[in-house]
Amino acid sequence: MTIRILFLGPLADLAGQLECEVEGPLDWDGLLAFAGPAVAEQLQLERVNVACAGKVLADKTALSAVDGDEIALLPPVSGG
Repeated sequence: MTIRILFLGPLADLAGQLECEVEGPLDWDGLLAFAGPAVAEQLQLERVNVACAGKVLADKTALSAVDGDEIALLPPVSGG
């Protein structure tokens, strides 16, 4: 099994893909390393959220994904 990573909104443009799969387990440092420098820079901003297994993480640096999990990288929501 693998972990599926979804890049949403402008993060998909930076990553050059909408989704990918990686071998688990995956923690915060592993996610940053895998995502590449442009996405990793955005992920470290407070306004960008990370969801794992359907739950937005209050502390994204505590990410601990295992095989079968889905990680969604959530850019800030805009609107008015």
